[in-house]
Amino acid sequence: MAFTHRLAQFSDLDALHALMARSITQLQTGFLSPEQISASHKVMGLDTQLIRDQTYFLVEEDGRLAGCGGWSWRATLYGGDDSVVARTPAPLDPSRDAAKVRAMYTDPAFARRGVGRLVMELCTAAAREAGFRRVELMATLAGEPLYRACGFRPVGPREFARVGGVQVPLIRMERNISGG
Repeated sequence: MAFTHRLAQFSDLDALHALMARSITQLQTGFLSPEQISASHKVMGLDTQLIRDQTYFLVEEDGRLAGCGGWSWRATLYGGDDSVVARTPAPLDPSRDAAKVRAMYTDPAFARRGVGRLVMELCTAAAREAGFRRVELMATLAGEPLYRACGFRPVGPREFARVGGVQVPLIRMERNISGG
């Protein structure tokens, strides 16, 4: 089957939350300790502002949710509605700011089948169409190889989100999307 895509709706929330929980729990294994994986559930997640803004994509195969991710013209770099991360909904200026790629998740059953690349293509094309010349994201250690393969480069030193006494490592990455 071929992948299809569409914009997420609020009626998709239950399926999205379930996919994100599976993705965080299973795909972070080997990159983070069990404590860091548990803490990641408090750092990551879906910011429903992306659904309101109609910038959040679902990828499906034969009606089954395979992955999701979005982009934003707002200042928030990462973090969901229920995360411990502060979010800032201020609008960005495409002439000087980078659009944000946000909340990318793949169902573990669909890992390494091109879902993440498809979401990234959708996000960068939409951000470019909105006038942005750069995109940035906050990568997990598990996501970093995909983002590097998609042309992203680290910006600055590794950062850490803290949940209680647990530090979750993150990497700020950026990509130029001007041109074709």
